[in-house]
Amino acid sequence: VANLVDGVTKISKIHFKTKEESQAENFRKMLLAMANDIRVILVKLADRLHNMRTLQYQPEAKQRSIARETLDMYAPMANRLGISWIKSELEDLSFRYVNPQLYYDLASKVAMKKKERESYVEEVKEIIVGKLKEHGIRGDVSGRSKHLYSIHNKMESRNVDIDEIYDLIAIRVMVDDIRACYEVLGLIHSTWKPIPGRFKDYIAMPKSNMYQSLHTTVIGPFGERMEVQIRTSEMHRVAEAGIAAHWKYKEGKGYDERDVKRFAWLRQLLEWQQELQDSQEFMNTVKVELFPEEVYVFTPRGDVKGFPKGATPIDFAYSIHTDIGHRCVGAKVNGKLVPLKYELKIGDIVEVVTSPHHTPSKDWLKIVKSTRARNKIRAWVKTEERKRSIAIGREICEKEFRRYSLNFGKLQKSGEMKRVAVEFGFVAEDDLMASVGYGKLSCNQLLGKLLSEEKLAETREQKETRISKVLGKLTKKSTGAIQINGVDDVLVRFGKCCNPVPGDEVVGFITRGRGVTVHTADCSFARESDPDRRVAVTWNR
Repeated sequence: VANLVDGVTKISKIHFKTKEESQAENFRKMLLAMANDIRVILVKLADRLHNMRTLQYQPEAKQRSIARETLDMYAPMANRLGISWIKSELEDLSFRYVNPQLYYDLASKVAMKKKERESYVEEVKEIIVGKLKEHGIRGDVSGRSKHLYSIHNKMESRNVDIDEIYDLIAIRVMVDDIRACYEVLGLIHSTWKPIPGRFKDYIAMPKSNMYQSLHTTVIGPFGERMEVQIRTSEMHRVAEAGIAAHWKYKEGKGYDERDVKRFAWLRQLLEWQQELQDSQEFMNTVKVELFPEEVYVFTPRGDVKGFPKGATPIDFAYSIHTDIGHRCVGAKVNGKLVPLKYELKIGDIVEVVTSPHHTPSKDWLKIVKSTRARNKIRAWVKTEERKRSIAIGREICEKEFRRYSLNFGKLQKSGEMKRVAVEFGFVAEDDLMASVGYGKLSCNQLLGKLLSEEKLAETREQKETRISKVLGKLTKKSTGAIQINGVDDVLVRFGKCCNPVPGDEVVGFITRGRGVTVHTADCSFARESDPDRRVAVTWNR
């Protein structure tokens, strides 16, 4: 019980710079606790549901903040665990506080047609029950209206009013076994005309949260569209209770093979929370994993692989092996060569084409959708950039040191460079050189550790020319408006994509060989750039 409470309890003793960091750390802790005992998230979801049901007693600003967090993280988490009733209630409650005007307007429109829908559902139920009896199939038929947030999403995605949303009603048929599911599907399609492209077989290919059911949309009585879901009683139990329906606590025994498959996505999140240090990047990763609009494709051997909607052959390649992803030059889909930016479709048979001398491109980050591919590409780019930064840092130091009659090679052999690296808080000389190459440290800062102030001043006076004086004035003029963690002698440029002006919220990015480039905090470049290159900057007052 103590472990469950600890897993659910927020991290209150640590002080974070931002709310996002605090939220990210709370999620990290919860994920780690979930790995040991899945009941942690079940308790947390129950706690959040209770909070949402009593949210009217909180101040308005807090209501909106909690509701937004619930909509972004907890409702998708319930969906990922397959607990549909919690997911639906959390979404509707959050919708009510995030956008109250839209919520109440939609609720009143839905309520106006409630009696009309109820009579329609009863009529459809009678027809289906009659068909089941006629063919000797035992089954239970029920009907329900879709919840408000689901209707709102359909209106937004289709850009239509509620009067143009026809499939507001879902009919559910529960039967004894899988064979009967397909028999009922045949009866439904022979009774009403199915809409092309609206049939989904989640029995043969279950969702990642192990949800199983047959979904079809047909033109029902009076020309109204309606969705029909067909499943067994066991499938219904899983659809409603999700992971709680499967999971049995076995102290000291771990999970069985089926549990391992169900928790695969959780294990991936745990790996990524260890790899990703940046809070915002971690939260973005969690959000991607919690919204699994998946596309299922086949390997040439017939194995099924699931990817986020919009995934490319590059995502497929990295799902097989990191090296295959790195060496991917193209792909064959259904036997035809396709470009790397091709979006995979359900049922595609994908074969990767590789070259031993090929390497990833940073541009791939713009088209991949899976977190695994993005992390592997980013890690490769980071490693390559580090190698280049070390070489650039060494070249800069060798050139600058010669101006002060210092031999870089001799300083290395004597251990002086190692001493300087340690003084700056680095473990190895390569770390120091990489920092110079990135622009985090300047050569003047290194020289300050190697030479006395008198020697530095004397050499500067000898070497300074009229041109260097003019350049110094220009550099001072362009960088004087920005403060970088208290450092004054770093070259600063302003991003041409967003042109920040004093008063804007800004963030700096280290640009190799060109100091720091300043962007506005909401600039698209700033959001997509490597978080390791990010530095805190402020306007001088």
